[in-house]
Amino acid sequence: MHTPHERTARRNTRSVRIAVITVGLTLTAIPVSAHAGGPSHQAVPQRTAVARQAAATGLDDPAKKEIAMRLVSSAENSSLDWKAQYKYIEDIDDGRGYTAGIIGFCSGTGDMLDLVELYTQRKPGNVLAKYLPALRKVNGTDSHSGLDPNFKKDWATAASDSAFKQAQNDERDRVYFNPAVKQGKADGIGTLGQFAYYDAIVMHGDGGDSTGFGSIRKRALAKAKPPAQGGNEVTYLNAFLDARVWAMQQEEAHSDTSRVDTAQRVFLKKGNLGLNPPLDWKVYGDSFHIG
Repeated sequence: MHTPHERTARRNTRSVRIAVITVGLTLTAIPVSAHAGGPSHQAVPQRTAVARQAAATGLDDPAKKEIAMRLVSSAENSSLDWKAQYKYIEDIDDGRGYTAGIIGFCSGTGDMLDLVELYTQRKPGNVLAKYLPALRKVNGTDSHSGLDPNFKKDWATAASDSAFKQAQNDERDRVYFNPAVKQGKADGIGTLGQFAYYDAIVMHGDGGDSTGFGSIRKRALAKAKPPAQGGNEVTYLNAFLDARVWAMQQEEAHSDTSRVDTAQRVFLKKGNLGLNPPLDWKVYGDSFHIG
């Protein structure tokens, strides 16, 4: 199970790039047949455009996924530049060994091991392959045994390899992003709700413990029904965020709940269930904007 934490060592106030994300949909009308009473072909492209729009309403829409990556990075890295985090690695003293990469893969929780195994499967002999025995040995601990002194340097070297970046992307999607979106759609919640699920899985993992995503969702379901069960979406999402805050407060490393209170809850109060820009929020007192 992966449970990356806020990187307190990197919570310095810094200027924030303003991200401009625009989503456009252009409809081109096809002239109606000149013959009197002839069939109109205009409805065809309209139906197609509507179908495309409907298919792109979730967090898996590319523009919305980019927003999700930036939102998580604002909390995890105090920056909207999530792509700069492929090379990130440090021990943040949370008992999980090294935390690294775009989603906080940890040497002590197994997901870093899975990542390096995937990378090595795709590119045998890479600079991190020699650490696989050590990663298997330290899994479940905070130990650096067999990793120091060069693991951090070699991780940064690997991060310049497009194959390693793609492996990080793929593991992020397989373990965190895709399950969150799938469950969110099954519960009938929109883009904001799917993001709330994703951010919860990123931080808490989806294990069977009381603070894992599954347990957070169960606590929410005990208070409110999701739209798929006939419930009100806003009411349910408030219940989910309440459960999320409770889970965060169970561990000191998660006790600052601003990524919910001054971010996700702000969007929800504004009724922005589609997570549509412009977005303004704060994390740990730092202000961020996506326009």
